Amino acid sequence: MSYKTKIDSKKNELNEPMAAYAVQAPVPSFYHLLEGAKSVKFSTDFDIINLARKGFPKSVLLSLAKKISLNIQELANILHISERTLQRYDDNAIIKTEYAEKAVELARLYTRGEEVFGSMDKFKIWVKTPGYVFKGEAPVTILDTSAGFDMVFRELGRIEHGIFA
Repeated sequence: MSYKTKIDSKKNELNEPMAAYAVQAPVPSFYHLLEGAKSVKFSTDFDIINLARKGFPKSVLLSLAKKISLNIQELANILHISERTLQRYDDNAIIKTEYAEKAVELARLYTRGEEVFGSMDKFKIWVKTPGYVFKGEAPVTILDTSAGFDMVFRELGRIEHGIFA
């Protein structure tokens, strides 16, 4: 058997019409929690990334806290900032990147909780109620660490699938 047959290179080319592919992802539902009083609007994940890198205005953080029923002391504890320092910031002052990251995580968590419980009000009650799985602490008290966020997200997954501790 001979393999000397000449392969026509034109037969192996793929000709596809030129087209620009653009994927527009749906806007994640937690964005509405991060829209502050000064109407900071987001349309893509990259908007969140860019703004989080720069830091959020204090007004966005306070608006988020109000929407998820956290007082300024609870918000300050989660963000690892003193309550007094947070109060001193001007409403339009840009808060550090670390705090913006925590704000994004809070918005994601509360949106996930709303999905699992069927309403934001039910989740707000659950997150402030001490639970056995959290060693008698309320879930909101362990949100000052990334491990705490992970535990709460995992517990939401268990609740969603009917696995109770």
